[in-house]
Amino acid sequence: MGKQQAVLILNPSSGKEKAGGIREPLERAIGRAGYAVRVCLTEKAGDAERFALQAARDGASLIVAAGGDGTVNEAVNGIAGLPERPLFAFIPLGTVNDFARALGIPLDADEAIRAFPDFVPRATDIGMAGDRYFMNIIAVGALAEGVAGVPVEQKSAFGPLAYAVHGARALLEDDGNELTLDHDHGRWAGEAALLLIALTNSTGGFERMTPEAETDDGLLHVTVIKSTKLPNLVRLSAALLFGKLQEAGAVETIRTQRIRVTSASRLVCNIDGDECGATPLEVSVLPGHLRVLAPGKTEQLQAEHE
Repeated sequence: MGKQQAVLILNPSSGKEKAGGIREPLERAIGRAGYAVRVCLTEKAGDAERFALQAARDGASLIVAAGGDGTVNEAVNGIAGLPERPLFAFIPLGTVNDFARALGIPLDADEAIRAFPDFVPRATDIGMAGDRYFMNIIAVGALAEGVAGVPVEQKSAFGPLAYAVHGARALLEDDGNELTLDHDHGRWAGEAALLLIALTNSTGGFERMTPEAETDDGLLHVTVIKSTKLPNLVRLSAALLFGKLQEAGAVETIRTQRIRVTSASRLVCNIDGDECGATPLEVSVLPGHLRVLAPGKTEQLQAEHE
């Protein structure tokens, strides 16, 4: 009986162009896990989604994406709508790599490749926003527009700090927006500077934004920040560092499986790091929808406490 088929989707421009150097080691690691490997190299936006969908239709048992959050998001969107979905894995090569942080996958690509043969399948939640799937977070408001404008050179040079600086500047300049949130437990309406809808505990590299969020808890973790004027922004920043954002003033938190976001004026939405659509927006969670190869939960907890 032949080996199961795996398709490796590689973004050559990710990770300061480190992707080319990991191709052969990653192919070997996938082979050691028992798969025959075929490689697809992305050249433009949409390629990873198209490659993943075709691989699934061709009967691949495993799809591995190597790239940043955008590449991973595309690959997941290629297979998430299928009734039968192959096993999914990824090697983080991006600036922030929030999904990897949440699953305990090593952020160093070489380390992640060495650990790859020991990864185990984990049923993982994904979200749906309109007709797009996401794995990590949606930001609505000034932050969404601010991080969308971060130049590629700054991402490469400063990593998550580049997002933090642009995001903070956008928040300070924003006067807030009238939002209405219809969710499982009722309705929230009011003025907000920022709305975050998260599936995991890592946002923009900050792993304490929603510390209680798990990748398999079947919930959307919603955070409404009502004011980001300078005094409150300083207080929020301190609370964030200690994982106590929900206890800070001018913050509302909601846990739900579905939410509808409407606003008085059109607001840009940032989904998994990329600008994608605008309000109004319907968001839901798909519990355990994707099986992802990652360190087992026990190993992840041990690594986090080392």
